[in-house]
Amino acid sequence: MKLKKWIQIGLIAVLILPLSACGITSSKQKNASSRPKPTKVIKTPIEDTQFMMGTVVTLRIYNKGKDKVLDGAFKLLKSEAKKITVNQKGSEIDKINAAAGKHPVTVSKDIYPMIKAAYYYSENSDESFDLAIGPITSLWHIGFSDAKVPTKQEIATNVKLVDYRQVKLNDKKRTVYLKKKGMQLDLGGIAKGYMTDQVKTYLLDHGVSTAIIDLGGNIYVLGDSPKGTKSGNWTVGIQDPKASRGTAIGSLPAKNMSIVTSGIYERYLKKNGKVYSHLMDPQTGAPYQNNLMGVSIISKKSVDGDALSTATFDKGLRSGMKYINSKADQGIGAIFITKDKKVYVSDNLKKKFTLFGDDGYKFGPTSDLK
Repeated sequence: MKLKKWIQIGLIAVLILPLSACGITSSKQKNASSRPKPTKVIKTPIEDTQFMMGTVVTLRIYNKGKDKVLDGAFKLLKSEAKKITVNQKGSEIDKINAAAGKHPVTVSKDIYPMIKAAYYYSENSDESFDLAIGPITSLWHIGFSDAKVPTKQEIATNVKLVDYRQVKLNDKKRTVYLKKKGMQLDLGGIAKGYMTDQVKTYLLDHGVSTAIIDLGGNIYVLGDSPKGTKSGNWTVGIQDPKASRGTAIGSLPAKNMSIVTSGIYERYLKKNGKVYSHLMDPQTGAPYQNNLMGVSIISKKSVDGDALSTATFDKGLRSGMKYINSKADQGIGAIFITKDKKVYVSDNLKKKFTLFGDDGYKFGPTSDLK
């Protein structure tokens, strides 16, 4: 039996959400009481799909008459993307990187909180996430036509520049300073999640109560499912790491939740019979080496899921699961998939997750986690 294909209405993402962990709250976000009353929920969504940030972005709104809001959400995403890309001259991140070892750079009010969030996760992930990973990602450049396998010497030289502690932030002046020449920020490990949260807040502020936000696998299900289920939950498919997007190995119910998946299957480099993932270890300067094939993080905020999916990959199965289980009180859970098609679920999702059992996927023994 083939793995189930999931239509987005059954699945599984701006103004800035408050980042409680970082102590940041955007002044642009409206209070819930001041938001306009949502319009009628409809079963056939207002939707659009566009290619940006190197991925496919799909937004579906299930509230009547919100065509202009849909357009506004895409405009917001395009504006943000131009400011943060490391592959575009003149972007805010490019300006910060160009000024490394020279002087601080002032950044905009909507981008500074993203950098601050990335710094927070760099500081609180046991060194498995680092916003200053740029010298390594640009060296390998996996996902681009000039991708290569660097020499050991090139890696050894560049990895010395990866150190979030050398990134100096000034909240009052809203400046970012990279202390060493050659340092580079790369927000690829958090940007889509952060922007998903921005879109969510934008929709809420414009009278949308029910929607699916999908930024290339960073998915947020907003409000009650339009199917009218008693619980209001959507049925969210968990991506098969070895199949095309939209192919699920299992499902779980979710509402007002984010589902973010990181895996070795999306962007990679094949060279001399070996496959190199785009997921880079900031400690070694090379792709992560463990038995994980995919990690899906379920959380209340997509920015958490994006950062944690990257950080957890580095830790491997045992340490990664321990790390995620320690965050259960924050509403964070995870599903791990190994290269030998075994599936492991965090404690808080065991009663919710359904494994289809197609194509050889099965639950792994608990002894693997000890």
